[in-house]
Amino acid sequence: MKHSQTKAGTKGWLNTFYPLFLIIIYITGVAFANTIHTNGINWHQWMHIFMAGFFLVFSAFKFLDLPGFARTYATYDILAGRWPVYGYIYPFIELALGLAYAIAIAPTAIYLATIFIMGFSSLGVIKALRQKGKFRCACLGTILNLPMSSITLIEDLLMVAMAAGMLIARFC
Repeated sequence: MKHSQTKAGTKGWLNTFYPLFLIIIYITGVAFANTIHTNGINWHQWMHIFMAGFFLVFSAFKFLDLPGFARTYATYDILAGRWPVYGYIYPFIELALGLAYAIAIAPTAIYLATIFIMGFSSLGVIKALRQKGKFRCACLGTILNLPMSSITLIEDLLMVAMAAGMLIARFC
């Protein structure tokens, strides 16, 4: 039996999500490397860089197989399920958000767009998780075969929470 498999013959949880964790660790590291100063970490700047990296990297994986992503995304996303072209548009939305975070253009609009888009996306994830079916997560496109799990929901809601936190900080 291979070390990456359990007795049941399925991949272990950590091995299954290893690529996702590795990507998040890299993005987190780059964000820290760019925001650590002698007087500490600028958390607002850290979140901007993290969000830029997140959206740019995740959209890039989706572009590797755009038709495959659109088909997979339509299996659980509410809008893509009803309007399949949205599955083709969504990676461009992520790309635009990533670029907007990277250059910090129109921060209030970026935060609101992130809250709306990722919040709405999380509704499809919640629906899929409640159905307890075996859905394939399209968060990193179709190049990596990741199952839909609570990690997908945490991803979406973390983006919502970070955008909401930056929006609140902007006006406080």
